[in-house]
Amino acid sequence: MTTPAPTPFGTRLRRAMDERGPLCVGIDPHASLLADWGLGDDVAGLERFTRTVVDALAGRVAVLKPQSAFFERFGSRGIAVLERAVADARDAGALVLMDAKRGDIGSTMAAYAAAYLDPTSPLFSDAVTVSPYLGFGSLRPALDAARASGAGVFVLALTSNPEGAEVQHAARPDGTTVAASVLAHLKAENAEEAAKGALGSYGAVVGATLGATADRIGAELAIDGPLLAPGIGAQGATPADLPQVFGAAVRNVVPSVSRGVLKHGPDASALVEAAARMADDVRAVAE
Repeated sequence: MTTPAPTPFGTRLRRAMDERGPLCVGIDPHASLLADWGLGDDVAGLERFTRTVVDALAGRVAVLKPQSAFFERFGSRGIAVLERAVADARDAGALVLMDAKRGDIGSTMAAYAAAYLDPTSPLFSDAVTVSPYLGFGSLRPALDAARASGAGVFVLALTSNPEGAEVQHAARPDGTTVAASVLAHLKAENAEEAAKGALGSYGAVVGATLGATADRIGAELAIDGPLLAPGIGAQGATPADLPQVFGAAVRNVVPSVSRGVLKHGPDASALVEAAARMADDVRAVAE
């Protein structure tokens, strides 16, 4: 008996965005936020924080995005908290985007892919962030693993940090910027799903704080896949900025907010209300 192919991440993401609103909430338990919640900077505080966020939001938002580094700093016990968060969030219906930003070559990249994109892994997620700056081709193990498991990949392209410009805006001999080259590769990866009228599973990370830079991007953002947009809230961008930055591609944008929602904790109802307001604001500009 032939096992049916898994539903591609892009299809599942579109459904989740339509049903729950186009919003990704980060789970970023950094020390200052734990303190703001009245929690210790220890594994107990980490677990309490993470469980509160997952319990409050996993049944309501389209995507939850745990930042792996904030769990890794506590060693194996922190990773155990992360594993449980991933499983519980997915069980509640949220898509989990692991914010790991991995990037390497050959067997090492394949090992990263196995950690996050193999369904047998305890850290298996619906998608993972990766870095292309060892060459886009170095990501092939992750791209292939995602295709096989119905998962997604978000590739750093035009990030919200100002330092990123020295690499991402650099031009090749033909005048094409590094970022534009990354976006073109992603469009090619999404061609098969795009031909079916579906959202592709291979996305780009493009900061919502780009502002005037958007004028130089234009049609390059039409990658036929999702665009993860960090920078809303604490970094200064608002949902109202999205149409200027993303233009016609705004419907494929997954705005990512962390502190803008998490600062309302530890009260679960306040977290829910903050996420709902943000999702409504995004929906209003994306329709």
